[in-house]
Amino acid sequence: MLELIKKYKPVIRFIITFLSVYIVLAVVYKLYLDYSDGSKYYPDYLTHTVAKQSQEILNTFGYETKIEAHPDEPTMKIIIRDKYVARVVEGCNSISIIILFISFVIAFSGKFKTTLFYLLAGSTLLYVVNLIRIAILSVGLFHYPWRREILHVVIFPAIIYGMVFLLWMFWVNRFSNLNKRNV
Repeated sequence: MLELIKKYKPVIRFIITFLSVYIVLAVVYKLYLDYSDGSKYYPDYLTHTVAKQSQEILNTFGYETKIEAHPDEPTMKIIIRDKYVARVVEGCNSISIIILFISFVIAFSGKFKTTLFYLLAGSTLLYVVNLIRIAILSVGLFHYPWRREILHVVIFPAIIYGMVFLLWMFWVNRFSNLNKRNV
């Protein structure tokens, strides 16, 4: 049994580190959501900011866009040229994806400075790609509302999760201490 544990020590270390970081960050994020009362920024600051920044991107590209609080649920409505096309929910603010990304990178950590820089750069890239994804999804729903299911359920999740996967693979192959651990 001890031999088996020794053999799989790197895998066990990865799982424990990944789960520990993920649980801590998820709990902190949950506390943030629980204490966001929506009085100044609805439904919470991060989701509101993502909706606002998506609006700015759409307006920059000539789509007259406004956002407003949804009257029946804690979301922000995206309205292009007076047509309600999408809503930004808490899950659209990219924080859950960034938590997943951070947990993986820390579980395969490299040098401290490199890891910290990669976490900041990767998280920023994921945030920006998410904003672009929301803007493109909104335009797609404006022009092709009958394609809602494939756009929202297949194509656009593939963009953000694909980006996470590419960042992970780049990290593991280029910067992590994986090869130094003889895995």
